[in-house]
Amino acid sequence: MWIDILWIVAGLVLILVGSDWLVEGASGVARKYGISEFIIGMTIVGIGTSMPELVSSLISAIQGHGDMALGNVTGSNICNILLILGVTALIAPIKYTRSNIRKDIPFAILVSLFLIVMLYNCFGLFGEMGTPGISRVDALYLLLIFAVFMIDSFKSAKNGAEEEEAGVKPMPMGKAIIFILLGLAGLIFGGQVFVDHTVSIAERFHVSEAFISITLMAVGTSLPELATCVVAAMKGKNQLALGNVIGSNIFNIALIIGTSAAISPFVIQSISTVDMAMVIVVVVLLWLAAFTFKKKKLDRVEGVIFLLAYIAYITYLSMNM
Repeated sequence: MWIDILWIVAGLVLILVGSDWLVEGASGVARKYGISEFIIGMTIVGIGTSMPELVSSLISAIQGHGDMALGNVTGSNICNILLILGVTALIAPIKYTRSNIRKDIPFAILVSLFLIVMLYNCFGLFGEMGTPGISRVDALYLLLIFAVFMIDSFKSAKNGAEEEEAGVKPMPMGKAIIFILLGLAGLIFGGQVFVDHTVSIAERFHVSEAFISITLMAVGTSLPELATCVVAAMKGKNQLALGNVIGSNIFNIALIIGTSAAISPFVIQSISTVDMAMVIVVVVLLWLAAFTFKKKKLDRVEGVIFLLAYIAYITYLSMNM
């Protein structure tokens, strides 16, 4: 078992380093072609920090572990809001903008709700009601949502006319490409190692893949978001932290589940309705936090509440695994 643990740590290190290199390389390309810092933060950084979830979920789906693919995304989205934003709010309260309240968070709620309606074929909208799962047709809907979100993000940034950060020297194109290639290599190999040995431990202890993916894999692959948000909070850039989490949650559902199911459609066996309901509940809590005490911010008290809620959820999973 210790060998499995060492391999999991090694895979996680490769995932984190690969994600960091990919973000740096992609940011270098973006700056080279004059893309705004807002777009880099909301799209490239958001996608970059979601790469560990993408690689792990793709490998899980290809290997026939559909529960792990969905469980990784489900757990990551819950972890992003309750754990990561909870920790971030403890460092420095997060202020909401009008766009966050009226557009960004409500869109994340709708995407989460859409996933559940599709997953369980509610009302027979996406085929015959039966075994929960995601088909290739469902995957196309999710990828379409991702495309719409990206287009809207670029339009919003253009309309905002955000100025570029002064004094930032663009990364040489050759170096940026090398960073991207090395980052992808680290993510792919690290993701393969991480998933293989996580499954090995799950089988050794007869623990369900759903529990392992929602806890260990979710927290592990969410570390890039955690690091990004903590650093952003320490530098007083809490909107970057909030945007990274909201963007990552949308990417996780629309891009990761969509891509995974497009390659290898899967059915769900052990992901419970409680787990799926939590995906929506946590985003609704994030939205409601904007209206508490009329402050339009996620403060330290609410950060503690988020962290306690995450501990309670993990405890519930442990008692019902």
